[in-house]
Parts: sequence; structure tokens; C-alpha cells
Amino acid sequence: MLPVNIGRYVIKSEIARGGMATVYLAFDPFVKREVAIKLLPAMLTHDPTFRARFDLEAQTVAAVEHQGIVSLYDFGEANGQPYLVMRYMPGGSLSQRLKNGPLSLAEASRIYSRLGAALDHIHSKGIIHRDLKPANILFDEFHNAYLSDFGIAHIAEANVALTGEGMIGTPAYMSPEQARGDANITRCSDIYGLGAILFEILTGRQPFEASTPMGAAIKHITDPIPRVLEFNQELPAEIQKVIDKAMAKDCSQRYQTGASMAQAIMLIASKTLKNPLNADDERTARITQAAPVRTAPSINPPSQPKPGTPPPPVYHPPANVSPLPPARNPEVPSQPRPASTPSPQPATPPVASAHPPSEPRPTPHQGPPVWLWGLLGLFGLAVACGLILLVLWLVYS
Repeated sequence: MLPVNIGRYVIKSEIARGGMATVYLAFDPFVKREVAIKLLPAMLTHDPTFRARFDLEAQTVAAVEHQGIVSLYDFGEANGQPYLVMRYMPGGSLSQRLKNGPLSLAEASRIYSRLGAALDHIHSKGIIHRDLKPANILFDEFHNAYLSDFGIAHIAEANVALTGEGMIGTPAYMSPEQARGDANITRCSDIYGLGAILFEILTGRQPFEASTPMGAAIKHITDPIPRVLEFNQELPAEIQKVIDKAMAKDCSQRYQTGASMAQAIMLIASKTLKNPLNADDERTARITQAAPVRTAPSINPPSQPKPGTPPPPVYHPPANVSPLPPARNPEVPSQPRPASTPSPQPATPPVASAHPPSEPRPTPHQGPPVWLWGLLGLFGLAVACGLILLVLWLVYS
């Protein structure tokens, strides 16, 4: 039966149910957001081993903050049942996606670019996940991958044995040393888990399948690493080397970090992309797209001057530039000819930029110069003054 509330959180639906806990989608009325709540089953409430594992998950996740790890918002206890409040991942889990078949190498590369960094981060804190599997890889609404479920994580400095002599992990993705029950489990066991998950991402099936979980665990110890191309022939052969190194029986032969494994996957994926663009090609493409398209100038008929408007001044080209020949036909045809695409020209600067418009303009009538008019005016004034003096002389003489 679906509970109504867990603490202050309003339960909306059940997301998943596992052997250790049940996960619910809930609503936090205080901060107005959806959250995921992991609740310990009632039948295990009084088991000190499971209770300790649950408390350890809360303490472990709360101590780790990374962009590739599911955030822990809160934890507490309701009606004697401990619970964790975590960020809700609407994109579901990797195991749900694999139900529709294998993913592409490009998708695997994108997932591991985040998982590798997240795994290296928890390793730097002295934490070994110990239970990497598709169900513990979640996605947000933007399809970004996140690492989750530290319920059985091992803190290297801790001296607490939570499960006694039992194996910790999921047999389908368990490293050989985990399957043997070795006490000293290191970070390379998590790298093996990444290799097993990668095999399933690319093929849609687990690397070792058996009728029982114990049978699958034994195959991790005894059987050779399966060939990925036997199940997906579209993959590049180089990806088998990545899986072989990640799932090497000898821990020392595996990748030492999640980032180095992720880098190897991304390198192979980049080589197999169709028509990949390097940095120079991308820059050229952006410039080409942003550049304006040049078209030939349109031919317009010369405008007729209005009556009474003085004619425009005549353009006199510089002495070192030869004038353009006059247009053959100033009349514009009724149907303009389509502009032809200009052919490439040499790198020499064009002369046309120094010329006036190609349409010839009428030359105005040029009269006498201004200085001649001034000279004539002075001459006329002198003659008039002489006549006046002559009249006065005749009158008074």
C-alpha cells in the first residue's frame, strides 16, 4: 500500500522496489520540488546489519558532492523506518534504457565522460562503490548520467564489517576478487564494474550469463572476457581493447582511473563519427555561415532632374586614374538581365572603387569667368564718373 506521507514529504508514486529499499517519488512542500525517497522495508527495520548499511549510505553520500553524483537532500526516520531524500532523476536508470536494446558508442562515450570523473571523485575520498550496475546509473531531464546508491560502499579507512563473510555487490558486474570474497577490495574493482557495464551498453546483454547469480560470479573468475563484436558487429574493433583492459582478471592490469578509461572510449568514438570536424573546420563553417552573400548590384535608370533644379556638379577624376568609358546605352531595358556570379579576381585592389557612378551626367553651360565680370563692372563705373565730371565742367565753365 502506498504511504501518504514520509516525514514532511507527500508521496506521489512508487518508482522502484529492490531487496534493500523501496524508492518513492514525493513532493517537498517546504521548498516546492519533487524528490526521490529511499525507504528501508519494514521487515528489515530490526536487522542491525541493514540498518547500519542504510545509515552508512546517508553519511557517505552527504560527504560527497560532485556534478556526476546524485545529491542527498535529507535523511531521517519515519515510524521506525529510516529514509533518504535525494534529488529526483526524471530520466530513469540505465537499466531501463537498456531494455530497449544496446546504445550507440557515442552515447556510451557521453555517459562515461561523467561516470569516470564521478568515480574518481569518490575514490579520492577513500570510498569504494563496490556495486556499480546499470540500475545505479541515473539520468536527469537533460540525459546527463549520475552515479547513485552508495548503500554498500566501503570506506577504506573504516574498520566496520557490515556484511560479515558474505559477498558485497551484484554478481553480473562483480570483479573476480569480489567473487572470490577477498577482504581487500580496492578501486580497481569499480573499474571492472565499469567494463562490465560498458559491455552491456554496447551489446544489450551482460558479459557473463548463468542460471544462478553464483554461476555468473564464478564465470567472472574462470571464463575469458567475451568478444563484443560477436554481438554487435557495427562497433570498431578498438573498443574490445578497452573492455579487455577494464575487465582484466589481474587488478593491476586494469585502468587506474575512471577518467583514463573514459578518455579511451571518447577517443575511439571520435574516430568513428561520420565526417568529423576539427577545430579549424568548425571555425571555417561558422565564418562561412556568418558571411553575407554578395550579389551583383542592380541596374537602375538614371533619375531625371526636376524642372528648375540646377544640374549636378561635374565629377573630375584624379589625374592618375583614367576615367571610365561612357555607358553604351543609358536606357534601361524593360526586362533587366539577371546578375551573373562574379568570377574570382586577383588580390590587386580594384580600380572601380575610385570612379564615380557609371552613368554619364550632362555638362552644364559655362559662361564668362567671374573675374571678367568684375573688370567690366569697374570699367563701367569709371566711364560713368568721367561723364559726370565732363558735364559739370561744361556747366560751370
